[in-house]
Amino acid sequence: MLNDQELLRYSRQILLQHVDIEGQLRLKNSRALIVGLGGLGSPVALYLAAAGVGELHLADFDTVDLTNLQRQIIHDTDSVGLSKVDSAIRRLSAINPEIQLVAHRRALDVDSLAAAVAAVDVVLDCSDNFSTREAVNAACVAAGKPLVSGAAIRLEGQLSVFDPRRAESPCYHCLYGHGSEAELTCSEAGVIGPLVGLVGSLQALEALKLLAGFGEPLVGRLLLIDALTTRFRELRVKRDPGCSVCGSHHG
Repeated sequence: MLNDQELLRYSRQILLQHVDIEGQLRLKNSRALIVGLGGLGSPVALYLAAAGVGELHLADFDTVDLTNLQRQIIHDTDSVGLSKVDSAIRRLSAINPEIQLVAHRRALDVDSLAAAVAAVDVVLDCSDNFSTREAVNAACVAAGKPLVSGAAIRLEGQLSVFDPRRAESPCYHCLYGHGSEAELTCSEAGVIGPLVGLVGSLQALEALKLLAGFGEPLVGRLLLIDALTTRFRELRVKRDPGCSVCGSHHG
């Protein structure tokens, strides 16, 4: 049940007929894995904690650098040099002491990633490199766990939800394959802060919809954001029956 403090804390959310008490209880009993606590992971973690997701699993092996602070809003100047996980735990505990926080401070290998994914209800990929995204996707397909994937570089953002519980849902590999372009990171190409905030906030929203059970998740759709002109486009994406990760021959 929800205690009096929780009823008050989440009252504006509970007022929504799509959430109500039942939805809030589902959030309280839910567990989410956030892979990466940078520009995308910052708003994801902040909003999921504030919304009352009962258990957040935080994965990042990096430390806070001064160059992070322009966009990674969960960290502050005093966090420079600290583990990003420890910095995030400090901030999230201050925002909502009601939730549980589970730390993954080391890089996840195949086995530890599989275990981390199996332990939660939804995974949010907030990483900044293709190999990690591929590994997270494969683990989610294998475990049958929904994946909320976001990306942002320069002035462009992308967002989609891959849900292996749905027969029609593609996976990340269906959409991106093995990657055709040389990888660029924010340190090489740059990125504007509010864009990663926007993409991360939308990732948090998609996760809340999946966990509380309301709305229409962004499954089978790719949202493209052009921050330069403030335009949004949506593309339909289909499952690839020959996909080496989620294809019928593979399952």
